[in-house]
Amino acid sequence: MFDFDRYAFIQGATAFLIAFAAAGVFTIAFKLIYQWVTPYHEQTLIREGNTAAAISLGGALIGYVLPLASALSHTVTLREFAAWALLAAIIQILAFVIVSRLVYRKMAERIEAGETSAAVYLASISICIGLLNAACMTA
Repeated sequence: MFDFDRYAFIQGATAFLIAFAAAGVFTIAFKLIYQWVTPYHEQTLIREGNTAAAISLGGALIGYVLPLASALSHTVTLREFAAWALLAAIIQILAFVIVSRLVYRKMAERIEAGETSAAVYLASISICIGLLNAACMTA
């Protein structure tokens, strides 16, 4: 019925594992840098049950992983993927800085206070930026 090419599978599986591991490392690095940039400590707030902190961090992660997925499907080399991953992180962090420090200066206080509406707004912006970022990577 179908021929199984073991060599092709091993090659494909190896490429998959390298790409997946690289994406995982970039995602963890982004999360750590993003948490360093934010004026509040997400892990502590989330452990204390602050839903707003979880929503805003989750939105930032989704907003970052969307262009990462696009970069994975549109690049050929690991170096090219790394460059796009770095650019996506910079854009996502810049979006947070602009929104939280220039547009909506009370954002950090509202997240720390557990205001879900502020978190949903911030997460939505992060996801929108991520979608635009991902779409621009296809060009």
